[in-house]
Amino acid sequence: MFRSLHMKLVMILVLLITSLMAVVGAFLMTSVTNFYIDEFYTQMNEAFSDASFYAALQTEAAQEDGAQRLQALLEIYAGLLGIDSRSRNYYILDADTGAFLAGSDEETGPMLEQTANILAARNGAVGSQSDLSAAFMDVAVPVSGGDNHFIVYIRDNRSQVAELNNELLLIIMQALLVGLLVSVLLSFLLAKTMIDPIEKLTEGAERIAGGDFDEVLEVDSTDEIGILTTTFNDMASVLHDTLDAVENERSKLDALFLHMTDGVVAYDGGGKLMHCNPAAVALLDRAPEDCVYAELFEPICPFSRVMSMRRGDYVESELSVGERSVELYFATFSDEEAGGVLIVLHDVTERRRTEERRKEFVANVSHELRTPLTNIRSYAETIRDANGDIPRETENAFLDIVINEADRMTHIVQDLLTLSRLDSGRTEMVMARFAFGDAIDAVLRSIALEARRHGHELTCAYPDRLPTILGDRGRIEQVMLNILSNAVKYTPDGGHIRVSAGASGETVWMEVADDGIGIPKKDRRRIFERFYRVDKARSRESGGTGLGLSIAMEIVQRHNGTLSIVDRNGPGTTVRLELPVRQGQEAGA
Repeated sequence: MFRSLHMKLVMILVLLITSLMAVVGAFLMTSVTNFYIDEFYTQMNEAFSDASFYAALQTEAAQEDGAQRLQALLEIYAGLLGIDSRSRNYYILDADTGAFLAGSDEETGPMLEQTANILAARNGAVGSQSDLSAAFMDVAVPVSGGDNHFIVYIRDNRSQVAELNNELLLIIMQALLVGLLVSVLLSFLLAKTMIDPIEKLTEGAERIAGGDFDEVLEVDSTDEIGILTTTFNDMASVLHDTLDAVENERSKLDALFLHMTDGVVAYDGGGKLMHCNPAAVALLDRAPEDCVYAELFEPICPFSRVMSMRRGDYVESELSVGERSVELYFATFSDEEAGGVLIVLHDVTERRRTEERRKEFVANVSHELRTPLTNIRSYAETIRDANGDIPRETENAFLDIVINEADRMTHIVQDLLTLSRLDSGRTEMVMARFAFGDAIDAVLRSIALEARRHGHELTCAYPDRLPTILGDRGRIEQVMLNILSNAVKYTPDGGHIRVSAGASGETVWMEVADDGIGIPKKDRRRIFERFYRVDKARSRESGGTGLGLSIAMEIVQRHNGTLSIVDRNGPGTTVRLELPVRQGQEAGA
């Protein structure tokens, strides 16, 4: 209960009032006591300093019955000395022995103790020393007359002081009680005035802690609490904006981590997994709970080594997961003890394959160009060194070989330029509507002579009226001619080549089937790669460069079509070409 600010404020005010009244009461009671003491000794000093009064005391003391005469005189001067026989009395003592002789209090007189003032008077001096710790005030004055020596002893038992102090104490207690009641009431009012805004601030802080930033606290005053409330509202607004910004950034990061192609794996300072995005799961080919650092990455880069690195430093490595090649970048994401390790995974499988293809491509180009160049050089040197000694027919045969090899080089360079233009997008397709069947007829007419030369039986089967399509007719016919040329080249003489075509919905197709040497299944997925040939020796013999199908695939893809090898039983190969009837915006319309 006393932990609440309300009760603390009430208790502080109660203690303040109590302490104040106690100090005031003690001060008043002490002041009253000191006043009475000072008043007593002042009165005694004035009375006994009166020469006539003191002379009268000496005269009476000189008589034979001096004690009785002194008593009668003191009764006369009782008013001057403040004698009231209740709290203040006089006593006449023997100066030699201090024995009681007469006085206003016959009962107490014989039992008087020898105080310091009485002893001083017995020694001939006036005893007027004040003792604050004593329960009485006294004055002892020696009086001598003739051979008689007496002591006039005035004693006040402070009963009036005690009564007055008791009255003061009662008044103080009453005032304290009233003051406490008033202070409690005022403290409650003051506490309500001060605590209510604080309680509102507390409720507002609890709402903000719970994520509710909608309600704004009312500002009811312009004092410090009002300024605090205004500042609190401003702080809540800034905090809301900051949290919104942080949440927005976190959403962006979550979306980035979720959809980015690079994998991200984070571990805390103890090596426990904190985050693993879907890309990392796919690249590592294991569930997030199985991505244990000690099992996956400890042999590659020890955890302690990464944790000891400074921010900005990183370690690069590589990991093989199945057929994938994954680049790894290790870094620490905080210099604090609560930091951890961040690992970025980048799939470089395609890049490695591209590098291999590039190396293979350069090697193939070098090899393809070196062979005709070697032949050209050999036959040219032979003709030069012969100095006209070889027959004319042989010389012409050698020159024909040189020309054929030069043509072969020209074809290779031309095919490379075509691929380069297709890759860079510099080759423009002349798009126009044409009859798909007419294109097939034109290609069959151009290849018929070559087929007869090899003794092939060339047959065709397709409807008379195939749909018209949108495309570059010259490029499409180039693809068809490449497919048919391959069928003629790689089918042993006297073979059978069948061309079929048709339409299905918004697609037209053409298939070329032969009963030639065929393509093994392991080579079919690579047949459209540049310079890839199943039988390299036979391909070169037939004049092939290994680029025809690559060019054909590029042209078909530019027309949003497909070019594929059809699985079938028996010997030979079936190549299928599919093209959409419509292209681009025309298809959308």
